[in-house]
Amino acid sequence: MTTARDLALASLSAINANDKQRWLDLFEEDGFVQDPVGVSRFDAEGKGHHGKAAISAFYDLFKQSMKTLDYTIHHSALGGDEVAAYVTLHITTHDGQKFDAPVLNVYRMSPNGKLASLRSFWEGG
Repeated sequence: MTTARDLALASLSAINANDKQRWLDLFEEDGFVQDPVGVSRFDAEGKGHHGKAAISAFYDLFKQSMKTLDYTIHHSALGGDEVAAYVTLHITTHDGQKFDAPVLNVYRMSPNGKLASLRSFWEGG
């Protein structure tokens, strides 16, 4: 049986592999992403990216400055159809700069076993 934790791992793995289609396929058609939650350079209104077309556009914007993205999962807590995961993203930019970004991701699974939402809490967005 698929859990929200399984989907979280699949999401991080797809992003690490630069596999946009595999990442998009994890989401429901009406899924949404807030990354980060609130107003940011990725989301001027702070309302998130709703639907696959908007999630796809977000992916392109998010990944455009990254050459690589790896991750370390420090802890995750599963509750019902959601999981909260404390993760450090290890990012390398196209010009070779490296930095770490601590994030708290909350993934919600739909009744169909897909991602209904991804909400990412981090500062500096």
